Amino acid sequence: MKPFSLGTDRLTWSKLTSLASKPAPLVDVAADAWTRLDFYREIVEKAISSGKVIYGINTGFGFLSDVRIENDKLQTLQYNLIRSHACGVGELAAAEYVRGLLILRAHTFLIGHSGVTRKTVETVLNFLKHDILPIVPMQGSVGASGDLAPLSHLALGLIGEGDVIYKGERMAAKEALRSSHVEPLVPSAKEGLSLINGTQFMAVLGAFAVRDASILAESADVIAALSLEAFRGTKSAFDPRIHSVREQPGQRKVAGRMLSLLSGKDEIMESHAGCNRVQDPYSFRCIPQVHGASRDVIEFVAARVDGDLNSVTDNPLVFEDGSVISGGNFHGQPLAMALDFLGIAVAELGSISERRIEKLTNPAMSGLPAFAINEGGLNSGFMIPHVVAAALVSENKILCHPASVDSIPTSADKEDHVSMGPIAARKAIKICAHVADVLSIEALTAAQGVDLQGPLKPSLPLTKVHDRIRQISPGMPVDRSLYPDILAVSLWIRSGGALDAQ
Repeated sequence: MKPFSLGTDRLTWSKLTSLASKPAPLVDVAADAWTRLDFYREIVEKAISSGKVIYGINTGFGFLSDVRIENDKLQTLQYNLIRSHACGVGELAAAEYVRGLLILRAHTFLIGHSGVTRKTVETVLNFLKHDILPIVPMQGSVGASGDLAPLSHLALGLIGEGDVIYKGERMAAKEALRSSHVEPLVPSAKEGLSLINGTQFMAVLGAFAVRDASILAESADVIAALSLEAFRGTKSAFDPRIHSVREQPGQRKVAGRMLSLLSGKDEIMESHAGCNRVQDPYSFRCIPQVHGASRDVIEFVAARVDGDLNSVTDNPLVFEDGSVISGGNFHGQPLAMALDFLGIAVAELGSISERRIEKLTNPAMSGLPAFAINEGGLNSGFMIPHVVAAALVSENKILCHPASVDSIPTSADKEDHVSMGPIAARKAIKICAHVADVLSIEALTAAQGVDLQGPLKPSLPLTKVHDRIRQISPGMPVDRSLYPDILAVSLWIRSGGALDAQ
């Protein structure tokens, strides 16, 4: 496999999540990227020697930006900045998120406009090579002036302070560096601010949220089609003529996919071809409209995330003409609003899934035994799994409140409007996890419904899906705890298993 060329190739959410999923990702740096890095760093060095007061190079930060720092104290300034800002709280970022941060830091630095030294990028690459992962708490960034707290924790590890995860163990960074023969970074002027400033944290989380959302959207179609079989519904609502007269790309794509999943010999569909049911409930009939709308949003958000993965978002920025300009690329509003939208789109996949679960467990609607199990009363079947799905969907409604509509002024009102983008990203990831569990419950309920249609079988693609679910979770002729089954099927869905099974 060809290595990803940092600072040269275009980084996408798909490439980032793939690279970050395993230790020692296959990356390299082209000679011209190093040359570009050195060019921009030379501009910074000239600015320092000029004696001019330049924000981020020889000043304090935020409210303290008017304080001039003498040249002999610039290195101390870098250390103080990193140490003081590394004060995040909450659960620790997963290993794949931290790897993603290291990859993205190197990639955006090599674009050049940050003006950091070659040594800084080499240190980041060594951390990637040896899989030294600084401890990064997930909470503490408001998403403007960059993701200061989480990125400061990343930088703290790079300078050999704080804790890291190395070879599966938590230890002091200096111990991991000693064991791996990696030198800690000694940050030069401007580098402290470049290391902690930017939208990299929310962008990395956004990339993983888009990955999860994309898999869930594809999987929701497959599971919905299996539910339609169990419900003995009709596929007439997926007729391409219906969707040809509405210009919605996601809707058309989902309708075509549903027909493909329900194609070929289908004993269940054939068994009720002449029934008197005219229309299915919206949760079945409007699958293309609802799933398709979510797909369109995911595609929109993916473009916004990819944009920031290839952007320089720290401050100040260095340009070819020798200018060092302070601006606001670190403001996370473009990502914050997009990731709020992503959470809504994914939550809707769970909302309509819960309605299909209810239909399958409601004998008045499905024609199946109550709660999809024989000897109801003695057995409760899928009564409470449906309640679990309802609880998750309800919680998602709370999580869908947009983070980006809030702003709390910080830094003595100098940073008076902030994005809350990292909160939007974390919410989107949590919503995805909830929806995976809801889809797991729907998949198990649908598989049970297909069992109850036996010996009739669904279409060939859906028979394969049903059989794979049964390999993970045996049929349930009598009550048992479905807790481990829901977890196992949820993990299978999140890994793309429902897509591979067809």
